[in-house]
Amino acid sequence: MDQLAKVDEYKAAAVELLDLGVEYGLSLVSAIAILIAGFVLAGWASRVIRRRLERVKRFDKTLIPILTQISRYAILVFTVILVLAEFGIQTASIITVLGAAGLAIGLALQGTLQNVAAGLMLLFIRPFKVGDAIECAAGTGTVDEIGMFMTRMHTAQGLYIAVPNSRVWSDSIVNYSTRPRRRIDLLIGISYDDDIDDARKLILGLATKDERVIGEPGPIVVVKNLGDSSVDLELRAWVKRQDYWDVRFELTRAAKYALDKAGISIPYPHRQIISVKG
Repeated sequence: MDQLAKVDEYKAAAVELLDLGVEYGLSLVSAIAILIAGFVLAGWASRVIRRRLERVKRFDKTLIPILTQISRYAILVFTVILVLAEFGIQTASIITVLGAAGLAIGLALQGTLQNVAAGLMLLFIRPFKVGDAIECAAGTGTVDEIGMFMTRMHTAQGLYIAVPNSRVWSDSIVNYSTRPRRRIDLLIGISYDDDIDDARKLILGLATKDERVIGEPGPIVVVKNLGDSSVDLELRAWVKRQDYWDVRFELTRAAKYALDKAGISIPYPHRQIISVKG
């Protein structure tokens, strides 16, 4: 009888283990399915939201990356809660665990949270937006995206720059795209033997003839500096922002040809070496 009782006990234990295996096996399969579905849904939703927002003409393009990322992470967090719920963990307990985990992760990743906070400040204060040409701690470039963690730019040379938001926010930012006009400051040196007034009139005439130079305030030429080997004249002319580089390059070229034609030299530093014989 004792042996029969033990056999029955073993059978009951085996059945119980089998039931637990089936129960938790199904929960595991269900959890994996939910996890995969959540990741797929998060990626799909972020792409759809991005496409829909890009079609809205009046919507600020600067906000699109951060909104798509927030939607993606929100779906992932909800997916994790559903996965934990599959194993019988109560929602209140899940929230408590996530809160404690979030606090621990926050303490461990203070730099990352600084980037998130800096990204939100950049979106709120708006020192620049997508498409602006800026100069920051990482260099000069055109802004492509302001994300939750990184600001992405490209340079005029086609280089890709990814800068942590905290680094952008903590340093001064020069925005070249905010104002509709920019002033060209073109430095031109002439010889001490040449007539300053003649050179000034010649350079000023070049700027006045260019239709892209704004008439009010009009261009001026000033004596900027008395250098070691030249008198430095500076042309100051206002142009539209989009014309800045074209006008600057063309005025530089035109000034060189005009000064050469007028017999006004553009000197370069000379160094005289004196040999001392002992």
